Amino acid sequence: MSIRKNLLLALLSTLLLLGLATSAATYFAARREANELFDYQLRQMALSLRDQTLQSQNTFYPGFDYDFIVQVWNPGGSLVYLSNQNILLPQSKFGFNTVAVNGEDWRIFTMNNDGKIVQVALPLSLRSDRAAAIALRILIPIVASIPLFALLIWLLVGWGLEPLGSIARAIAKRAPSSLQPLPEQGLPDEVQPMVAQLNSFLARLAEAIETQRRFTADAAHELRTPLAALQLQLQVLERAQTLEDRSDALAQLKAGVRRAHRMVEQLLTLARLEPEAAQTEVTPVRLDRLAAESVAEIEPLAAAKPVEMRLGRMEPVIIPGREKALRALLDNLVENAIRYTPSGGRVIVDACADAEGPLLAVTDNGPGIPAEERERVFDRFYRLPGSAAPGSGLGLAIVKNIADSHGAKVDLAEGVGGVGLTVRVRFPTGQSVPGNSSPGEQA
Repeated sequence: MSIRKNLLLALLSTLLLLGLATSAATYFAARREANELFDYQLRQMALSLRDQTLQSQNTFYPGFDYDFIVQVWNPGGSLVYLSNQNILLPQSKFGFNTVAVNGEDWRIFTMNNDGKIVQVALPLSLRSDRAAAIALRILIPIVASIPLFALLIWLLVGWGLEPLGSIARAIAKRAPSSLQPLPEQGLPDEVQPMVAQLNSFLARLAEAIETQRRFTADAAHELRTPLAALQLQLQVLERAQTLEDRSDALAQLKAGVRRAHRMVEQLLTLARLEPEAAQTEVTPVRLDRLAAESVAEIEPLAAAKPVEMRLGRMEPVIIPGREKALRALLDNLVENAIRYTPSGGRVIVDACADAEGPLLAVTDNGPGIPAEERERVFDRFYRLPGSAAPGSGLGLAIVKNIADSHGAKVDLAEGVGGVGLTVRVRFPTGQSVPGNSSPGEQA
């Protein structure tokens, strides 16, 4: 597909069709005008003979060209003048008529002036030939201008599409790694939106690449510490002399492997979020079922600590979303709550809708997060100073990323009675399909 070829084909075809139609219309119009002119000549010639005095056949209006035939009849009905002795025109009705004489059609004008009849005639073949010649002479400039117009169209289309060619050449000259915006100055109005959208795409692509670069650098930095710790623990295990020292070193090594495994899992989750958000289809997701499934799967982790887990306010609220991503969001919130809640504490999960819209909430009675730190905890790899609980600082970053992709807002507040932490994920109003309240609890 070529815009230039299609445009030229359409314009040149239109020009040719219009040229042919105009030429045909001009040709027939010119012939009609020529025939009307010949009729006018016949009439004027007859009128010029109307008042001539009849003297003799030899002296009356001598020297007519053979193209025209003139006959004059006196009031008594006698033929008093005949310009061509070989052709005798029949008397016909007054006005213009077409009659056949000696096998040839003639155009005749007959007039009556006080009994004197004047007839003037011209062969139709001669009229037709001369009319066609006049029409063709008129058509010559029109037909000759068609190639000129075609050349002008060719040049103007090339000139009009030159901005697209300039953009293509500018892109072709760029290095593969260049994401600088294309110049937008001096471009036609029709091209500017395309270039603006392309520049917007380049800006988003540059931002995504920079984000991935920072993520890779941060991940490499953060993985260095747990991997170094695993290496040291292996060395300790190798140097252990007693069974008790070996058991302690092995337990430390297993804990380190679990922390490294958890960090790698969260890194992979974070790395998959953006591509999955672009590819995964949005489907109806029921928040209460999502919460129940998450609590049921993570409950053994809570029981091992032990921490009490409960389902709080549960309503059949349905929102459009990406189920796997929302499940990752909720799993991270619940696991974080269990990790930071001391033994004997509790974690409550709510999935409902209120006047402000659909809501997911996870509440614990752990140490909470100071108000001045509640913005920074969403940064990747950031952990609260002095935090004793194991972690990588990625959980809330994952939650924020998933919430943003669903147009939701995440806010942190104090838990019940000012103790612990409540994390609320508020989805946009108008997305939910609330049902009857059906609160439930699960130990």
